[in-house]
Amino acid sequence: MGRKITLEIDGKTVEAEEGMTVLQAAKKAGIEIPTLCYNEQLEPYGACRICLVEATKNGRTRYVVSCVYPVEEGLKVKTSTEKIRKMRKILLELMLPLAPASGPLRDLAEKYGVKESRFQAEPTACILCGLCVRYCAEVKKANAVSFVGRGTERQIAFVPEVAPYECPSCRECYGLCPGGKIVEAESQGLLSMPITQKTAAGKR
Repeated sequence: MGRKITLEIDGKTVEAEEGMTVLQAAKKAGIEIPTLCYNEQLEPYGACRICLVEATKNGRTRYVVSCVYPVEEGLKVKTSTEKIRKMRKILLELMLPLAPASGPLRDLAEKYGVKESRFQAEPTACILCGLCVRYCAEVKKANAVSFVGRGTERQIAFVPEVAPYECPSCRECYGLCPGGKIVEAESQGLLSMPITQKTAAGKR
């Protein structure tokens, strides 16, 4: 067990262990922080940034992603200030056009008052949370799903040398996907398609 660390979350004194993240400490204390890309089985990734919080130490305040930010002695955390709620609302507005049918995303959007997005994007059913990629690599050790492309071209793709043999009998990542992209990709026949063709298919 690590060294005990005391911090404050939303005015509540919380005892955590060295090495824990702010999100883990909050969960342990029964304090809810919203997430989309976090899964307890996987290494924290910080992709969606929905779990951002306000962290103050020695008079300095920063906005940090709680799933990757480590606990510190004397740290003071606020999880739901007006500014944080506004920041989360903007993040949700950015993601919603990408996966408008996503149940988890729509639930959070409703909670934060997002009825429709001011932003436009081609629906891809993917918010690049990385849950499928990370689960396949970290838990299944199969590496059958991967990220391809960079920047605005970044997306997920099945690895053709691996996926046709590993995915049909597994599909454990399907239930993790908040947008439904991984299920949609298989239904479109992308399981054994070379990555270059997958990328082109995703742009149609």
